[in-house]
Amino acid sequence: MEPNKEQLIADIENLLNRYTGLKPTHIDPKLLTFMDRDTLLHIIDSLLRQQENVNESNIEWLEQFKSHKPL
Repeated sequence: MEPNKEQLIADIENLLNRYTGLKPTHIDPKLLTFMDRDTLLHIIDSLLRQQENVNESNIEWLEQFKSHKPL
């Protein structure tokens, strides 16, 4: 069974709320009623890609310290 629009909106909220230190995000479903399912899926895909890129950037940043020897 495919997720309905309400579930997709909840998924978007969950993805946005993964960022620590920020106020929780609550999306009024009424604001997204004009969006179709494909648009909501695109938003989810975009958020996942952004989070993946952030994680990769963090790993690259942390890796630079492995090459340095402690004093």
